[in-house]
This record gives sequence, structure tokens and C-alpha cells, in this order.
Amino acid sequence: MRIPEPDNHSNLSSSYDSVPEAGPSCVTLDKASHSNGINKENGHSAPVSNGTTSNGSPTVGNGIAKHSSSITRVSLPGTTLYDDPYLDREEFVRLVIQSLRDVGYIESAATLEAESGYSLEAPVVSEFRQHILRGTWADAEPLLVELGVTDPDALLDARFLIGKQKYLELLEARKTTAALQVLRNDLAPYSTMSEQGELHALSSLMMCSDPQDLRRRASWDGASGTSRRQLLDDLQHYIPSSTMIPQRRFSTLLAQSREYQRYRCLYHNSPVDPSSVSLFSDHTCDKESFPRITTTILEVHSDEVWNVAWSHDGVRLASASKDKTAIIWRIGLEAEPSSRDCIAEFILRDHPYPLGCLAWSLDDSILSTSADHLILLWNTKTGALMKTLENHAETVSALVWLPDGSGFMSGSLDRKIILWDMEGEPRESWNDIAIRVTDAAVTPDVKRLVAVGMGYNPPPALARANVRDASPPIVSNGNGNAVPRSPENRMIIYDLKTGQVELSVHMEGELTSVKISEDSRYALINHAPDPNHIIDHPSKEIHLWDLEEFRLARKFTGQRQGHHVIRSCFGGIDGDFVISGSEDCNVYVWHRDTGTLLEVLEGHGSGSVNSVAWNPRNKRMFASCSDDNTIRVWEAPVSAGELLRGFGISASEPEMIGKGKGKVKQPWAYNNGGL
Repeated sequence: MRIPEPDNHSNLSSSYDSVPEAGPSCVTLDKASHSNGINKENGHSAPVSNGTTSNGSPTVGNGIAKHSSSITRVSLPGTTLYDDPYLDREEFVRLVIQSLRDVGYIESAATLEAESGYSLEAPVVSEFRQHILRGTWADAEPLLVELGVTDPDALLDARFLIGKQKYLELLEARKTTAALQVLRNDLAPYSTMSEQGELHALSSLMMCSDPQDLRRRASWDGASGTSRRQLLDDLQHYIPSSTMIPQRRFSTLLAQSREYQRYRCLYHNSPVDPSSVSLFSDHTCDKESFPRITTTILEVHSDEVWNVAWSHDGVRLASASKDKTAIIWRIGLEAEPSSRDCIAEFILRDHPYPLGCLAWSLDDSILSTSADHLILLWNTKTGALMKTLENHAETVSALVWLPDGSGFMSGSLDRKIILWDMEGEPRESWNDIAIRVTDAAVTPDVKRLVAVGMGYNPPPALARANVRDASPPIVSNGNGNAVPRSPENRMIIYDLKTGQVELSVHMEGELTSVKISEDSRYALINHAPDPNHIIDHPSKEIHLWDLEEFRLARKFTGQRQGHHVIRSCFGGIDGDFVISGSEDCNVYVWHRDTGTLLEVLEGHGSGSVNSVAWNPRNKRMFASCSDDNTIRVWEAPVSAGELLRGFGISASEPEMIGKGKGKVKQPWAYNNGGL
């Protein structure tokens, strides 16, 4: 907005929590009175004469010399910035003024206002802000319309927010009668249908025993806390941003720019160091820092290796094999792979059948394995078998420990999902579920269970609104004959607390694995093509499902999967990578948010790469296992200090480093107590 012609020394501030002494943010300098060509005011009241006082000493204010001349308003052609039609010059200048005030350059902000002719904001904005911060509610409400809140619904919402703050403050001050008046006169008339529940909750606060109880039950920090500032932030949503600029808006734009640059950095896999962030250059990560080379090959299994899983502390790796054994490996912390200890601590032999699943307890003290219909629990400190569970009637295809550490869940082809406690005692069993489970995962927020499987048998009580593609379409088999697609394969999302189905979706092809992102937002599902429809549906895809919006977010293609169970995973410091094995002996890596195929990593011998697992502590390391009987550890060439920091270890702690006796592809040192 333009500065008005008369002087306007209003006490405006772009940040409502700034100190009053910071000075005005809306000052007109070009209209100030002069003496001998010297600006007398410039936001200050001390008179000057040729820049000196009557005794010849310089005139200063707060250590800053007064302006020796008036500020001339600059008139520029056009209204945009840098010939960019999308950048309005007035908006840019006002944001700069706000930012200057935010960092304390008050006189510079006032000078820019005078030179540009743009005012940060109108006096009514500062007046409204002060009324909210001082709690003068009767003076604040009438200003809403002046600030541009003209939509009837928005005006009701804004008044309700102010009334709510007023009500809570009166209750806090133990003025119950006045609070009741506000509830009846200020809140009830302004509440919408969606706010009726909140209105009832507010009325129940009348029964609070003391102010502390009130603040606790209302999740509110009181009049002396930040609640009034938070109220201003909430009201900002209803006031046009061109009228009241959001607090620290320039900082918000810079943060968005950093996030966009990180998003565009396809190989981003390092912690953001504030000291390395610069406004003078764009963020980028070196491709060479991505784990693309094999640094260790583990060769002990005598048959195909079907699954791998890292411990939560990132220093042990468990592998499951067709040879009926599981191995717990200890991967040393040496920065130099060629001198790193890679020890097979325990070979777990007591499996009567080949192994399929592996899962570590939250504290890494127990490893659960599955062999056909059996579940075995192992003590990872001693390698001893603790317990064998035989509650399933068919192959156990999923083992997942709950993120809260309370126990684990198992899923099976027998249409059962069982919840177990830490000791291996069954707590709950979901019987006769709709699918024969081929894999399952629990979201880290412990709210949902995502299961995939085949042989879909819809339960009669399933809410039809949550079923997608319940009737598969008719398609051609390539010979001109109409063949219905198989409705058997499904992804089902359960509410973990109630066991109720939130979503059931028909999917093409066999579903072999599911993994959940660390933020509980996405599910990653491996698809193998349906052998009955290989002509019309030849693709091998990995699907990324958005669990908040219940939609397919992205597909990843390129790898080969037709006859084997392949398990993919998320990887990288922010889970920005999707990584998968393939039946062509390679490992595939994609960028999660763009779907770009980044790497096809060669190295494994003949057969399928069956499973991959990213190290949870060292984000520059992952493991893969294959039909070639080996496990490969992949890393990036990094310095010792960087590797130690990846494990959260200070470089000044050499006593935590291993002795470095193991060599890559040489016979491994075994723990005599475990073999």
C-alpha cells in the first residue's frame, strides 16, 4: 500500500511480539520538515543543524548518526520486479520492510518505506493487533470488517475464536459469572454446526477446579502465555494477507525454497547442516555420496538367501535362507570397509523348514523368524531359541513388531492375524479375515495395519463405501476373448485399535510385500504380474499408496518380477528413495517423490535379488540378498568422520571402533559361542 501524503507516525510493527522500542514501521520521511536541508525527524524527535549540535558535537541516536538529508521518493516504471510478471514490486518491498524490522534494522525499514512510497501496513492493522495482545476484545471485534473479513461465515468463525479466548481468560481469572455471559452471548450465537461439539466441550470447562486444571483440560497455556499470539495467527487465516502480512513471511518463503531445492535434489541423502546452507547458491548433493558400490560380501549360507533385516541400532544384520538357517551378523563400525569386522555371531539352525520372515523386537533383544507355519523367537544376546509358536495352520508370511514395543503381529495364508505379547503369548486373534495374507506392516504411529494378500473373500459386514473396484472390469486376453480380471488380490487397511476395515482395494497381480514410510504416510507395495493375464498386463510395478488420502500416489517400474517374492523398502535420510531387488540380478533405486529411476546396481550373481534393507542408523548403507547365496552391503565412499556421524558416534570415541580383522570376501571370523 502507498504511504499517505501527511506524516503518519503510527506505532506499527510487523511482528506482534517485537519490542515497542523498535520504532515505527510506517514513517513518511519525504514530508518531514527541514532546516537547512537537513531532515529533522526521520522517525526521531531530536532537532539537528547541519548534522551537529550547538556545541559542535555530532548528534546521534542509539549509536546511529541522524540522516543528513531528506529521503527522496524514488519513482520507478512498471509494477513488477526484475521484469518478472509474477513478482509484484510492492509486495516484495513490503516483505523486505517487514524482514528489516524483524531483524532489528528499524531505521533502514523506515528509510525504505520513505524511498519506495510503500507502507508496510495500515494503522488499523496495528490497532487490531494491539487490542488482541492487550485483551481489549470489545475494541478488536469491530475492526474485523475494516480488515476485510466480510464473508459471513468467516466473520462468525473469527468472532468465535475471539470469544473463546475471552471465555477462557475469564475462567482462568475465576470470573465464572462473566464467563457464562460470554458463553451465552458471544460463543453460542457465533458457533456453526461444526463447532457445536467444541461449544459443549467449552461449557464443560466451567467445572474445572482451578486455573491449572483449566489450562490442562483445554490444552491452553493461559493469558500470560502465548495464547493471544496464537489467536492472532489463527485470525490471520480470515484476514487478507495483503492487509495483514503473515508474521515473518519472508522467512517462510525462504524455508519453502529450501524444501523445494531438497525435493529437486534427486540424490539428497545427508543431514542439512545449517552452516552449509547459503542463499547465494542452490542445494545439491553429490551423486558420489550415494551408496552405489559393494563394500562387503557375506558368504556363509549354503542356499538362496530370501530375506534380510537390520537391527534398530544398525550394527547387526539378520538373514533368512532356504538352507533352513538364519544368521545374525555383526557389521563393524570401521570407516574403512577393507578392515571392517563382519562376524557371523550366531547361526540359528533349529528350523525344520526354509525361512521366510525376519523381524527384530524394538529393543533388538529378540529376533522372530518364520519357517512354514511356525514362528520361532530367539535371544539375540545368546543365540538361544526361546520359544516356538504353532498357532497358525499355514505358512506364516508376515512378522512385524509393534513400534510401541508391546509385542508383535503375525499374518498367514490361513486367513489369520495374531497379536502376541513380548513373551510370545497370544493376546488377540483376527480369524477368517478377507484375504490369505502374503505380507503386512504396522504404521509407525501405531494406528493402522496394512495387509496384502490373495484369495479375497468379502465379509458380509464390510462397508461398501470403503471397497474400491469391487467388480473387476472385463478385459481381453489378447486373442479377442473377453476374460474378467481376477478379483483375488487385495490391499486392506485396518484400524489397529478396533480391527475395523478402513479401506479395501482390488489390485492387479500378486502382491508380495508391503513397507510403511517412517512418517506413516505411505505404503510401498510390490506387484508381480498375474500369470493368467501376462499379455494384457505385462508390467512389474511397485505402487506407492498415500494412506492419508487413500489414493495411489506413484508407480515405480523397470525391475523384473514374475515368479519370486521380492521385498522392497524405503531408504535414505528422509525416506526419499525406493529400493528393490529384481529377477535380473540387479538392485533398482528410484527417487520416491518423482519416480525417477536413479540407479541399476549390478553385482549379484545369477538368480533373483530377493530382499533389500536400508540401515536405520547409517543412511549411506543398505544390504541386499540373492539366490546366489550371498548378502551384499552397499555403501558410498565417505570419510571416517562422516561414517561415524552416520551412526551418531563422535570421532573422538575411538574405543568404539572394532579391531578391523575381517576382510571383504575372505573367510569370516565366527563367534565360537554361537556356532
